[in-house]
Amino acid sequence: MTSKFLRSILGVAVFFAVSAWAQTSSAATPSNPAGSPATSPSVAATGTGTKLGTINIEQAVIGTNEGRRDFDALDKKLEPKKNELKAQNDELDGLQKQLQTQGDKLNEDARAGLVKQIETKKKVFDRSVQDAQEDAQNQQKEVFSRILQKMAPVIVKYAQDNGLGMIVDTSNPWPQSPILWAGEGVDITKSVVDIYNAQSGVAAPASGAAPKPAATKPPTAGSTTPKPTPPKPN
Repeated sequence: MTSKFLRSILGVAVFFAVSAWAQTSSAATPSNPAGSPATSPSVAATGTGTKLGTINIEQAVIGTNEGRRDFDALDKKLEPKKNELKAQNDELDGLQKQLQTQGDKLNEDARAGLVKQIETKKKVFDRSVQDAQEDAQNQQKEVFSRILQKMAPVIVKYAQDNGLGMIVDTSNPWPQSPILWAGEGVDITKSVVDIYNAQSGVAAPASGAAPKPAATKPPTAGSTTPKPTPPKPN
């Protein structure tokens, strides 16, 4: 979905969004009888159940009807910039091919001028790519964080209703994640997405597949970030 840097930022956002809501929810609906010791915030944040659940937060957010709609809209919004970068990249390719095929036939001044032109345009292109990537990542982060803030209470309530004492995010596969293996039976991603969709009232997009967050590199860069998948049983 995103770069490792953005993924780490979103990981922090997930922790604070879910744990903050868990503590708020616990404070609003205390379960201890009158006079009994109050539950500590750390215990409230992890729940009082005994079962373990896993969720792929990235897939959950992108898999919601709202996420599919908004990331698809963002992809369309960024399309002109991607086309602009492709045009710049094609122009650079043309100049480099010209240098390769005609360089030995040009006089010294003409060749030096062509080399200078390529260097100048490459600097402009590289800067444009960097700016476009940063802009896309910021907009992806905004969409992701906005949906996550609304999903956090859904996750916490699901955990409370189903006796889960801990939920682990499996967005990153091992070894990036400490989770080596987890069975499909403990994964709550689909359940949370279904509940969120029902509560959001956002209709499913016409396209069947969930869109990937917009990429901004030109096609010739050949670089796309693979989607992480939850660990599968052997």
